[in-house]
Amino acid sequence: MGTLKGPAENRTLVLLMTCNKLRKKSKLLCLFKILGLWYTLIPMSKLDLVYLDHNATTPVAPEILASLSSYAQAWGNPSSIHAGGRDPKQMLRETRRDLAAHLNCSPLELIFTSGGSESNNTVLRALWSKLGSQRNQFICSTVEHPSLMKAMEWLAEQGAQVDFVPVDRKGQLDLETYRSLLSEKTALVSIMTANNETGTLFPIRELAEMAHAVGALFHTDAVQMLGKLPLDLKALNVDYASFSAHKVYSLKGTGALYVKKNAPYESLIRGGGQERHRRGGTENTLGIAAFGEAIRLLSGLSMEASRLRELRDYFEARVLEEIPESSVTAFETERLPGTSSLILAGVDGETMLMSLDLKGFAVSTGAACSSGNPEPSPVLLAIGLSRGEAQNSLRVSFGRENTREQVDAFVEALKSVVIRLRQISKETEGVCRA
Repeated sequence: MGTLKGPAENRTLVLLMTCNKLRKKSKLLCLFKILGLWYTLIPMSKLDLVYLDHNATTPVAPEILASLSSYAQAWGNPSSIHAGGRDPKQMLRETRRDLAAHLNCSPLELIFTSGGSESNNTVLRALWSKLGSQRNQFICSTVEHPSLMKAMEWLAEQGAQVDFVPVDRKGQLDLETYRSLLSEKTALVSIMTANNETGTLFPIRELAEMAHAVGALFHTDAVQMLGKLPLDLKALNVDYASFSAHKVYSLKGTGALYVKKNAPYESLIRGGGQERHRRGGTENTLGIAAFGEAIRLLSGLSMEASRLRELRDYFEARVLEEIPESSVTAFETERLPGTSSLILAGVDGETMLMSLDLKGFAVSTGAACSSGNPEPSPVLLAIGLSRGEAQNSLRVSFGRENTREQVDAFVEALKSVVIRLRQISKETEGVCRA
């Protein structure tokens, strides 16, 4: 391969990019994994990490961190009828009440789960069990979260008819195809409220009305929507909705499922009588109490959404003006206020991510739930991007602690990384051919 010269960081990037190119040719995948391990051992800069990956997860809010020890003091089983169970049970009641108020639904319509993935699987499996013999068609979009897509694959293996609604290059749903797929055989439609990679918002109320017109039920994965924009479940008129606490500055391992009153339901996890016999297993009282505090901290949601939208628009304007051959996916579409999906031509997304990480900036090349997969993001391919464009992608998702000064610093870092990687890419072409 010859001798690689230059600063240590440049040598690392050359090797990473060379390995990426060889990997795309289905060669030396083992070498890529070894080199990836080498990368993880490189010490981080002493600079504070600038976190720009809030669609993957969020930092725990300081107010929650300060309260965790007090929550942990209520360590009893909420199902116990003695004094030790009273405080934990009260924490469950308060969180259920406050979450219901935020979502405009009844507290009894909420079931605590371990997160969005469990909630998604619960709905699909319940509907197959309850309605599969009468209505065997299930519909979702081509850009759903992996937990939903995998559950749909399972339904197909059981004999269900699973149909997918395509989206266009802006990430918008093909409404004509959706309308044509709906029939008296449709048991359930599941369309996410907002996409985790592009930020595209879907017209859930309209989609639910169309599903209900043929007698079908409607579920929405609202994990990305909660805490970013106002949510009114009654106005949306959905039958089921999934939520996750760690997307709203709370702890991982806690979520909720909305089940509209009288909607068909069957427990996924069988056990005791917890959650009114709708979800077996002792409740995660610490996580649920923290979830409640996170919901109470959303009082200034509209103002924060406006601030993040301005921050995102400022960021995108700088990128488009200052970095040649850059574009924003779903740019003209109504999106989540803090989400930006970029395509930076000629720059491998994974190498770019590693380079920015070394500079103290945490971003993503797609959904963190699919990290480690050498294939391009299925969502970006589904909206019509080529494999090359998808592999040149970068997702930036802003949060409440991000500032304009951080955005300016990130843009400068991104510019330097793109320039350097485009130069190195030309050099590695010769290395790969050697």
